[in-house]
Amino acid sequence: MPLLAADLRRDPGIRRYPMLAYALVPLAALVLQAWLPRVLGPYAWFDLPLVITVYFALDRRSPIQGTLMGAAMGLFEDALSHHAIGVNGIAKTIAGFLAASIGVRIDVENHTIRLLLTFLLSLLSSGLVVFVSRFMLGLDLDWRWYVALFTALGNSLIAVVLFPLLDRLEIRD
Repeated sequence: MPLLAADLRRDPGIRRYPMLAYALVPLAALVLQAWLPRVLGPYAWFDLPLVITVYFALDRRSPIQGTLMGAAMGLFEDALSHHAIGVNGIAKTIAGFLAASIGVRIDVENHTIRLLLTFLLSLLSSGLVVFVSRFMLGLDLDWRWYVALFTALGNSLIAVVLFPLLDRLEIRD
């Protein structure tokens, strides 16, 4: 009979967070992403919505949730910036899907793996923004490869500091 009973145990690899964290952390990232580049000017080498998308996608380990989180963060970021609506949405959707898909297959508790994934997904996101803007939309985008590299490095450094802080928000049984 126990074979027919539903297994009510939660998978220990999937983390849960308070609903308030799912609302306030992305909102704070979007507000800071819209405000800080105006203060820092050309030295704003970070993408906070991408870092938050990668974090929640890696920890929830659900490609559907990672995709939806990336799409929402990207579209809201586009709405608050000067980019065409959907450019960051496409890039962050793919990054969220890939982060969640990788999170299902490997152990993402290791800080080095998180750092490397954030770096690679940041480069991929920058490349997708350039591809969609230039080749699909035909927009003239001022892009420099070293800015994308510095942004990936900045995102990785922010992830090293931010991920352990966000880990403390986890609901523990």
